[in-house]
Amino acid sequence: MDVIDLRDFYGRPLGGVARRHIAERLVRFWPNVRGLNVLGLGFATPYLAPFAGEAQRVIGLMPARQGVMRWPAEGRSLTGLVDELELPLPDESMDRVLIVHGLEASEAMRGMLRQVWRVLAPGGRVVIVVPNRRGLWARREATPFGHGQPFSRGQLTQLLRESMLSPSAWEVALFAPPFDWRPLLRSAAAWERVGQMLWPRFSGVLMVEATKQIYSAAPVSIVSRARARMRVIAPMPARLPAPSSLPLEEG
Repeated sequence: MDVIDLRDFYGRPLGGVARRHIAERLVRFWPNVRGLNVLGLGFATPYLAPFAGEAQRVIGLMPARQGVMRWPAEGRSLTGLVDELELPLPDESMDRVLIVHGLEASEAMRGMLRQVWRVLAPGGRVVIVVPNRRGLWARREATPFGHGQPFSRGQLTQLLRESMLSPSAWEVALFAPPFDWRPLLRSAAAWERVGQMLWPRFSGVLMVEATKQIYSAAPVSIVSRARARMRVIAPMPARLPAPSSLPLEEG
């Protein structure tokens, strides 16, 4: 989905229900971001507004293939279009990173997460929201969670550890069936309460908070700069010797 599809989804009643229940879980991860720098990666702007008045800085970066949309509607825009493998941010410049509608659609998940590792400050935290492989939302293409790569908890844990990020806390959300039927939407809060108690493995989305591991590798930008200084040896065609000017023998 591109930004127009995502904007239209969150403008629907079903999108409003999804935003409300996911935002409630986000507050449990980050109850206080006062004085911190917060980055939203992917299409995270529907969830950044609660942090805008509290954090020192809030920005939203959207992958080039997805497109970009102005946010907020009034005032200076805080969004930008980027290459997910080359985030235009200094090393260790962000205290919190929120990834929504980003990881599951990426063609280079590990590269994206290495960039997140690079821009995270020591002690920084990242929260990732992805479709749950076991949930009903991942099976319905009318929602953004029905596109891209769904995950199980084990798959997401493995991916994070390979990217030097250590999972520290988990949440689940979206238990109501993903349909724009008003009686169903009015009972979404009840579905959420019952689902949390009875069938948490079948939530629509998985939410994981991870912390940065700093003992095993250097930031990607340092490695990239080192590689840029390396001389590149390319094969060149050999020159043929000049033809001999000796006279032809008579015979």
